[in-house]
Amino acid sequence: MKKLLLICLLFSGFAVKAQHDPNDQIMSANWEVIGGVDFKIVKDTQMLPVFTPEIKKHMNKPFELEGYMVPIKDGMKQTKFMLSTLPINQCYFCGKNGVPIMVLVELAEPIKFTYQTVMIKGTLKLNSGNAMDNPPIVLTNAKSIQ
Repeated sequence: MKKLLLICLLFSGFAVKAQHDPNDQIMSANWEVIGGVDFKIVKDTQMLPVFTPEIKKHMNKPFELEGYMVPIKDGMKQTKFMLSTLPINQCYFCGKNGVPIMVLVELAEPIKFTYQTVMIKGTLKLNSGNAMDNPPIVLTNAKSIQ
């Protein structure tokens, strides 16, 4: 149930703009590519990603993103986490705030958790399956390049 809630909250951010300190938000051409992904709800339990031609051009190729770490598990060393355009300490659920765009990162080597931005480079993978079960955008075999 936790996983389903996380996925639902995670991908509702593609359609909802968050209220936040604009100085904190990471903006880049690559985040624009990621933000173009839309979702088609097939039934209450199935949401399929609709990938733009722009993001498909980057599929299975090296891709860089700067963002904020959003841990999935406890611990100071992270190998698998979500990467967000907004810091984790921003309140995503207050008032009209939404969940920011996020990408799953799977690192080859662990890095220490930080509240600062990290620059990540990995292979961009697209998962066209049910977004309620698995994140549709993943950076695999990734590494920190800062």
